[in-house]
Amino acid sequence: MKYTQLGRTGLQVSRLVLGTMNFGPLTDEAGSHALMDAALDAGINFFDTADIYGVDEEKGLTEKILGSWFAKGGDRRDKVVLATKMYGDMTQGKAWSTPSWPNHSKLSAVNIRRSVEASLKRLGTDHIDIYQFHHVDRDTPFEEIWQAIDVLITQGKILYAGSSNFPGYKIAQANETAARTGRLGLVSEQCLYNLAERRAEMEIIPAAQEYGLGVIPWSPLHQGLLGGALRKEREGAGSRTKGGRSAAGLADPAVRAQIQAYEDLLAKHDLDPGEVALAWLLTRPGVTGPIVGPRTPAHLESALRAVELELSEELLGALDEIFPGPGPSPEAFAW
Repeated sequence: MKYTQLGRTGLQVSRLVLGTMNFGPLTDEAGSHALMDAALDAGINFFDTADIYGVDEEKGLTEKILGSWFAKGGDRRDKVVLATKMYGDMTQGKAWSTPSWPNHSKLSAVNIRRSVEASLKRLGTDHIDIYQFHHVDRDTPFEEIWQAIDVLITQGKILYAGSSNFPGYKIAQANETAARTGRLGLVSEQCLYNLAERRAEMEIIPAAQEYGLGVIPWSPLHQGLLGGALRKEREGAGSRTKGGRSAAGLADPAVRAQIQAYEDLLAKHDLDPGEVALAWLLTRPGVTGPIVGPRTPAHLESALRAVELELSEELLGALDEIFPGPGPSPEAFAW
């Protein structure tokens, strides 16, 4: 496994991030434990979760599965850089719906305190390494958010703060507010970023680089589209991705033609589409490592091969032709 610094921090993390959203809803506890053991054995030390994961069966279920794995001992917790997220309603109903009771969602100091205590209990640990805001809160000032984070850092319950799904201007706003009072601010940003979805290059990634945040792409295979979707369609494998984006995307003739060109290109080079999609992200400036969410040992093994995969300049150029990015910011879209 290869390692890098998380943004401007001194924290060393693996170039692959183990995503745990499938743990519980798609992979049972025993299977989840086996995947985490395999990931750790392979050198992956960066595990990502969220308080709402497990939402289809039980909010908080995924954190509980991690907690039962940590409880097995063997220095599991000590070896893992643990990241979780908070924002959504944990009481009942959908995670992003209006909460059933006031102050049970978003980023108020009250809800930050409540959420971290609940996550620590489910995870069975005394601290969270990177505590992430799962969404922007347009109603709570960053002065209040940072005050709440300061308390948790002083108490030793969290070490760093990160963001997820933040636009560039919110990254700037958060870290400018932190800098005015001598705080470290955000150290990471999780964003939707992959070959087929490159809008993050317009504002989010430049802002993250400017302020020293490590970029952690989620959905690196675009929910299956970049993982050999057409090949699997021919083989009758079908799509088990959340929301069926793979099947829905292929119904669009333009998307289908783009994915066909992608798979044809990689077939000429005898390369696996999913592995190339991950390897491409590892070449991107500012990227710490993509989040991979394996359901099976084979998925994990494929992701691990991507870390060692070297993409030629010729191949990178051909990928840019199939999936052109937005261009330099702001010239490409302002001029």
